[in-house]
Amino acid sequence: MSSWKNANKAYQKPHRERHQPESRKHLGLLEKHKDYKQRANDYNEKKAQLQYLHKRALDRNPDEFYYHMINSGVQENGEHRSKAKDVTLTPEQISLMQTQDYNYVASRRVMELRKVEKLQSELHLQEQEPVNRHTFFVDSVKDLKKFSLTNRLDTPAALLHRRHNRLRTSDLSKDIIPSSLTNPEKLQELVKQSRKSYKELEKRKERHEKLSVLQQKIEIKRALKDSKKTIKQRVKPETPNSAPIYLWHQERKK
Repeated sequence: MSSWKNANKAYQKPHRERHQPESRKHLGLLEKHKDYKQRANDYNEKKAQLQYLHKRALDRNPDEFYYHMINSGVQENGEHRSKAKDVTLTPEQISLMQTQDYNYVASRRVMELRKVEKLQSELHLQEQEPVNRHTFFVDSVKDLKKFSLTNRLDTPAALLHRRHNRLRTSDLSKDIIPSSLTNPEKLQELVKQSRKSYKELEKRKERHEKLSVLQQKIEIKRALKDSKKTIKQRVKPETPNSAPIYLWHQERKK
């Protein structure tokens, strides 16, 4: 008998929850049991947390003291925050911090400069647009219609865009030519790598310029704090892309 019940359950249709009636479709989807369970669990968790906090408040000792009572307060905007601690530094400590900042900026600038020089040595500025242009002259309009750049330069169409090391058709049949220069797909990969390297070079140049300006600004600030040097005139104010320029009084060296 039990086996008949189990077999009969296998053929039973699955229970499906009804959908939202047509008259209530404007209210959105009908809440199912799983949605109600999720909302109920969230409500019970918040309720338990509030009960726990209420119990802690009842069990609290009113004579208890801790330092956050005097180290925090209500700000002007109405938020309760910790008070900022007043950190006092000696002139020697401030000078040491500024020296460390200067050394770090100087070291980073030297690193960027070396990377720029290395990239420039590997790339010979081949992708730059040349100033001069190659012009071909023909005798008539008929010759112009028959003119073919591949025949005139004796170069395949895939290599016409190369302004440097442009190979001839007769050289492609020789074994001395690498396969990377004869395969159009590999040529495209080489072009992409070259453009990527040039983009990296431009970014590193910009980074080196920014670090140079920052280093100059730090040097000027250190010079202004030196009591032995006196300012005669400020020639140029400070800008985001340049350091200020000052004219100093000449001092006689002993």
